[in-house]
Amino acid sequence: MLAITKGGLKSTFRSPSAVVFSIGFPLVFILVFGFMGNSGGVSVNVVMDKSADTVNPVYSALKNISNLKFKNKSDIELKEDLEKGRLTAIINIEKTNETSSPYRVTLKSSEAVSPQNINILRQIIQSVISGINKAAYPNTPTIATVSNDIQKIPGRVYRTIDFILPGQLGFSLLSAGVFGVAFLFFNLRQQLVLKRFFATPITRSYIILGEALSRVIFQLMTTIIIIGIGTLAFHFTLVHGWITFLEILVLSFVALIVFMGFGFIVSGVAKNESTIPPFANLFTLPQFLLAGTFFSIDNFPAWLQPFCKLLPLTHFNNAMRDIAFEGANLFDEWREIGILVIWGILIYAVAVKTFKWE
Repeated sequence: MLAITKGGLKSTFRSPSAVVFSIGFPLVFILVFGFMGNSGGVSVNVVMDKSADTVNPVYSALKNISNLKFKNKSDIELKEDLEKGRLTAIINIEKTNETSSPYRVTLKSSEAVSPQNINILRQIIQSVISGINKAAYPNTPTIATVSNDIQKIPGRVYRTIDFILPGQLGFSLLSAGVFGVAFLFFNLRQQLVLKRFFATPITRSYIILGEALSRVIFQLMTTIIIIGIGTLAFHFTLVHGWITFLEILVLSFVALIVFMGFGFIVSGVAKNESTIPPFANLFTLPQFLLAGTFFSIDNFPAWLQPFCKLLPLTHFNNAMRDIAFEGANLFDEWREIGILVIWGILIYAVAVKTFKWE
């Protein structure tokens, strides 16, 4: 088994496609998004304070601004989003006793929010107030003023790389698990290598384990490279340092084992080598697009989000981001890991039925 593992590992390193899909593509995306900026996204996500005065033209006008994405969450979720920089600010509109300025707009933000986003929000609000003044209140100095004092709570900066890198790691693991395993075992079967292995004293399980172990070792090495470059070059967040890094490796190992099951299925049902990519894309393409790899699933229509949350890659991405940035441990992510394990059981039940030796 170890001899097969060593041989499989050598052949993997000699395969240009394996290196490109596992290391090349994810690194290109990480470099592109990393150089685009490390301060987070530019979308202005806001919340209207529950105590805000809503019977005024400023409130109505702000609600109709397409650049402002108003969120509706619980107080605990709002506090967490502020601390992570996912929410730009909480807007409060208060009625004053001043005739020159009947309303005052105040903002509550955090240190994790980009100053650029806060400035953009202030400019939007100021523009709305100016428009209202010109249209309906020409004889009033201003309908409202924006307070210069912004209350800020402590928070950890949520950079672009903190969202992108987990998605690209999932991209790498899923690509290697499906395409790598499918082509590997299909070619071994077509070239009668599996049949010759089976003629030796080694058992079937050790043959599978030997080849699978070589794939696991290679992919965990690429995981270390991806995380290392993200951390050293773009300050990817590992909250608890080496402990977080080791937990990510364990999570990656579990996810890779699950994703390899898809590859075993594809290698069994494919009639020839040209049919492998279409079959493999049935498993990978929806997950690349809908599992939060490049964009948050919150950006998708409400009717599509339940389907997104069923995908195994979604649960890997969620667990990865929680462990890396939130400081959660593997036990805290029991739900995400449990769903991955359930997927693994179902996939390998099908793989056992479809896998062929000849």
